[in-house]
Amino acid sequence: MRTAIVVHPRFEQTWPFVADHLVSLLRPSVDVVLTRLADDALPAALPDPAGVRRLISLGVYPTDADLDGLPGLAEAYVAGSWPPPSDLDERLERHGVRRITQPSEGHWAQSVAEYALGLTICGLRRIPQQHAAIVSDDSAWKHAYGQFGDDPAFSHGTIAGKRVRIVGAGNIASRYASYTNMLGADVAAWDPFASEPSFHRAGARKEWHLERLLADAEIFAPMVPLNPGTEGLITAEHVRALPKGCLVVLVTRATVCDVPELRRRVLADELSLAADVFDVEPLPLGDPLLGRHNVVHTPHNAGRTLHANHAYAENLATQLPEYVAHG
Repeated sequence: MRTAIVVHPRFEQTWPFVADHLVSLLRPSVDVVLTRLADDALPAALPDPAGVRRLISLGVYPTDADLDGLPGLAEAYVAGSWPPPSDLDERLERHGVRRITQPSEGHWAQSVAEYALGLTICGLRRIPQQHAAIVSDDSAWKHAYGQFGDDPAFSHGTIAGKRVRIVGAGNIASRYASYTNMLGADVAAWDPFASEPSFHRAGARKEWHLERLLADAEIFAPMVPLNPGTEGLITAEHVRALPKGCLVVLVTRATVCDVPELRRRVLADELSLAADVFDVEPLPLGDPLLGRHNVVHTPHNAGRTLHANHAYAENLATQLPEYVAHG
């Protein structure tokens, strides 16, 4: 089966290592050709469009005209900007093309969950603030109490012994729960859609009521994807219910929370924040969250590691029978 991989520059702006790694995985067992596109025209870019039986289109959704130009096409994986066209499945079906799908978004989950753990430790110990402080003068070395550099007004010190409260039990949340549980935290999670094993594997107690989850949080991490059902899931009332001094960790999408209320409480020194995602990106240079003593901030790069790129390609390759048989 001839497999054509086409990749658009807009895809490689986000996933720059996927296409080449996918080719390296498939080439021993699959007749595969990689084409980097200059525009959205698919068949015209391929050396032998009539011979293509499988299409992996990274960054371009094929139109009816594209599919007409690929008469032998039997199956396709397509990825582009989100959301995909509402008629994509119908379009492929009209041309007799089976759609290949990724099993989940787990390819970036490891990277995001580990990053969240790092942000948590940085938020507790004020590592970025102290790193920056010693560049300009030596005052940071003059600890009032030995080596103590934490801020006791907020959750600080070790993850061990902390009450970690998580919204979500999916690919990212369950990993983060397991890491913090391993380090000795008391972990509880709320996710009405997750099965019981999701909590057991993560070492998290299942909380049945979101309000109870918030009541005693020392570290609060809403870790659900953003969609119409989760946008604003953590309301202003929920944010107000977080105990004073709680560290809020944001690594999926900020607007699953009521961001104005979260901002208000952070700027009022009621909460600390460790965030890789924000309601406005990039953050304006004059944003009051920047450079604060109670905020750790990074520019939305938790999920983009070489590992995540390779996992994307590997998860996709497992959908192809020749690759599985060869492996």
